[in-house]
Amino acid sequence: MFSHLNKPLIMGILNVTPDSFSDGGKYSGFNDALNQVERMLAEGADIIDIGGESTRPGADPVAVEDQLQRVIPVITAIRQQLKSDILISIDTTSSTVAKAALKAGANIINDVSAGQHDEDILALAAQTDAPIILMHSQGTPKTMQDNPYYDDVVQEVIDVLKKRINVALKAGIKKENIAIDPGIGFGKRKQDNLDLLAHLDALVALGFPVLLGASRKRFMGTLCDVDEPSELVTATAVTTALGVIAGVRIFRVHDVKQNRQAADVAWAIKQSR
Repeated sequence: MFSHLNKPLIMGILNVTPDSFSDGGKYSGFNDALNQVERMLAEGADIIDIGGESTRPGADPVAVEDQLQRVIPVITAIRQQLKSDILISIDTTSSTVAKAALKAGANIINDVSAGQHDEDILALAAQTDAPIILMHSQGTPKTMQDNPYYDDVVQEVIDVLKKRINVALKAGIKKENIAIDPGIGFGKRKQDNLDLLAHLDALVALGFPVLLGASRKRFMGTLCDVDEPSELVTATAVTTALGVIAGVRIFRVHDVKQNRQAADVAWAIKQSR
């Protein structure tokens, strides 16, 4: 799937959780979640990314049963009531949740642990031929911002992603079904995030589609002197435009309309080169 991308895709975030860093609780109600999906589709989302476990810094793990109760009804309803051909990704590190989500109608697995939390998720992706996104993270959401450190964050992230790609390939996942994510904000300091954004082309050079998830991240708030994540829409759109020029193919965002515009304009400029 990922090898056939022609232009940047916008992945709209749907957190059906009570404690996500930016929109916790806002879409945890069933009707609110469906209304948000409809809104994101109307604004140009190509993928809806649904998660039932917050991965914000300091978050506690969520039981598998709780994740299932949050995400499966929403996925089922999207398939039955809304646009039937929209791509849905399940944001989870659990093979049990991923399996149920795929059965309910999800298309893509988005694993922030790159298969390290539950290696069965790699076997599942191979068996079902499901595309999978492998993200770099240092530590767990509970501990990842406890003094993270890198000597060379770009090279270290690349090295870890290469290892996880090899593990995924050995598990039987097709190369064309793998995308990678540098994990902006996941066990990274402000300068680490900036270094990764400045060298996205090095990640693109690995030959796998790159997903960028910088939306409303806290490090941009420190740069812009903003405390409220929802005020970082413009800052996020800047990272999207820069990412398109660098060759990033998927953008995971809260604000679909603004980032759709940023991606489309940047893509048109890039094509004119």
